[in-house]
Amino acid sequence: MLRQAKRWARTIKRDVVALWLAARDPRVPWYAKAMAGAVAAYALSPIDLIPDFIPVLGYVDDLVIVPLGILLTVRLIPTPLMDELRAEAAKHEGTPTSRAGLAIIVGIWIAASGLAGWWLWRR
Repeated sequence: MLRQAKRWARTIKRDVVALWLAARDPRVPWYAKAMAGAVAAYALSPIDLIPDFIPVLGYVDDLVIVPLGILLTVRLIPTPLMDELRAEAAKHEGTPTSRAGLAIIVGIWIAASGLAGWWLWRR
């Protein structure tokens, strides 16, 4: 079971890198490119939308949201092209990070904090 979990984690990691590459590939349709960019930016962001220290909810994005986003996006990309991107992703050393994903998540947290503060101030 542990071997299977490790293989699944490697597959997810490879697919995230493949989606990162797909977001920059001109052969990928625009809608799949937009989705691939969003999923890769979120998955490669150094911080999570829901921090992991929050019990149960902190791991929901890592165990449910990211894999479902990957699954949906992979279905939008033509299979031969996705196979090619996966092969190229397997060659990459290390995992890239997404500064855009970091900026978006920080922006969401700032906006949510601002709205919460405004709501509390109005009460």
